[in-house]
Amino acid sequence: VQLQASGGGLVQAGGSLRLSCTWSGHTFTAWAMAWFRQAPGKERELVGVIGSRTRYVDSVRGRFTISRDNGKNTMYLQMNSLKPEDTAVYYCAASPYYGSVYAEVRKYDYWGQGTLVTVSS
Repeated sequence: VQLQASGGGLVQAGGSLRLSCTWSGHTFTAWAMAWFRQAPGKERELVGVIGSRTRYVDSVRGRFTISRDNGKNTMYLQMNSLKPEDTAVYYCAASPYYGSVYAEVRKYDYWGQGTLVTVSS
């Protein structure tokens, strides 16, 4: 099973980026898929989850949008109105708890390798 996140880069504050997470070796149709991020010196935190419901943390709600295309084995994170505090390594993850929204890292069984997003002021 492999998840691969891509699409990170350097962007100015107020700009946009779209991250992608593709997977292989497993059918995640009935799994919750999530984006996490980890800034330097901080713990990994949930950004949002898409399963039976889609939920976001308060700091990104209204700016970020998660979507998924199971036919393409791909999940997306559209990030608009980016802020310097959004700078982090972004990870995608998969959890078998499709009907729940968990922020705990331990609830996710599979992880991508991360892609760096840097937002300059």
